[in-house]
Amino acid sequence: MVQTAGNAQTQNPISNLEYDFLTVLHNKAEAIKAYETYINDAQQAGSQPCVELFQKLLQSDIEQAQEIRHHLQQVLQHGKM
Repeated sequence: MVQTAGNAQTQNPISNLEYDFLTVLHNKAEAIKAYETYINDAQQAGSQPCVELFQKLLQSDIEQAQEIRHHLQQVLQHGKM
């Protein structure tokens, strides 16, 4: 809830927890998109170890995004986990 002048409370359209999960999910989505560029850059540089690291990081972020999405769905349906 947001505090307004005079300490009256107004209802937010989304809870802080919903906002937090949406923000984290958005950041993960941006990172996942960026890894495509990083992998291509490493391939162009001929650095297979860097390609493999970026692919590993990409996979980790994909898994984390899936978990975050699951939590967000639960929060949206039930207000919490």
